[in-house]
Amino acid sequence: MSARTRGVAAGALAGLLTLVAVADLEGQRRRGRGGGGFGNDLAAYQEYNTPYTGEFTFVRLYYHGGWGWNPGWAHDWPIAERNFGEIMDALTTIGPRLGGGNVLAMDDPDLFKFPVAYLSEPGGWTMNPAEADNLSNYLRKGGFLIIDDMGGVRDLERTRRGLAILLPGLELVQLDDSHPIFDSFFHLEQENIEMPHPYRGGVASYWGIYENNDPDGRLMVIVNHDNDIGDYMEWSDRGYVPIALSNEAYKLGVNYVVYALTH
Repeated sequence: MSARTRGVAAGALAGLLTLVAVADLEGQRRRGRGGGGFGNDLAAYQEYNTPYTGEFTFVRLYYHGGWGWNPGWAHDWPIAERNFGEIMDALTTIGPRLGGGNVLAMDDPDLFKFPVAYLSEPGGWTMNPAEADNLSNYLRKGGFLIIDDMGGVRDLERTRRGLAILLPGLELVQLDDSHPIFDSFFHLEQENIEMPHPYRGGVASYWGIYENNDPDGRLMVIVNHDNDIGDYMEWSDRGYVPIALSNEAYKLGVNYVVYALTH
């Protein structure tokens, strides 16, 4: 992408936040801040799933951990994916499914139909053997996993342990702005990606797992540590977070998807 094209895209992104603000306001009022609303009742969330059509579809992973009406895996559902779909549709030629995304269990065979999966709040992440086996096969066969909404040493270590079960022998390593994922659509420099967590503070860092531990190979997983792009996307039209930071979160999300689809 040329410098001129990048500039046009960045300017369009800022303008699109105004358009996103008018999307599904009544649904947002019903669900309130934080998304979710069905507890851990997977079937209730999946009533909103749509059949596979070949369109890029945002996939959120369900896990058994969590608590209350709004478990961590469901945070920001469905508003974050709705807003993100609008951004991708306007800025890229991907042609995503609009209106939301699908929620899938980690052992669902349909997972293999979708190239990118999103896991929220891994501090409560649990897997049984069937789920771990299916998700591991998905990643090894070309799937890409975004892990988001986490912070602090404890969450990072829990995430590391979960990934060691999924991908034994593969190391979780810290990434910087030299990695191609930060230049796959928008050119992001270190000052762009070192954004604060929307409510915990701290400076975001990014961690990844390479296929065969080869730093020149395919990135299979990216971990947003001390960041929560889901919140930035959900709240981009609601005044809880600065628009400039929501812009950076959308840029990260677009870059992740474009990287996943091209590697």
